[in-house]
Amino acid sequence: MIDMQNADLEEMIAAEKKQVAFEYHNEAWADGISDGIEAEILAETAISTALTELVRLHGEDEVLTMLDALRQRIEFGEFRLDRNLQ
Repeated sequence: MIDMQNADLEEMIAAEKKQVAFEYHNEAWADGISDGIEAEILAETAISTALTELVRLHGEDEVLTMLDALRQRIEFGEFRLDRNLQ
């Protein structure tokens, strides 16, 4: 039972970190837009930075696997602003 509680705690900590990271990214994005940087440039830079770090941490093969999964999520419409949740 202790392992389950530890896993739950670790999950909660990871979720909190993701929320804070999301807020940091939103703030940086807003700053870039207010400084006149186009959204497309911000997006391409963010993707490049993220991919560079992921390759450094996990290697090219694992990142390619991640990208395949991401492609499927895109094809399923997960990132569309107008998607319909049922």
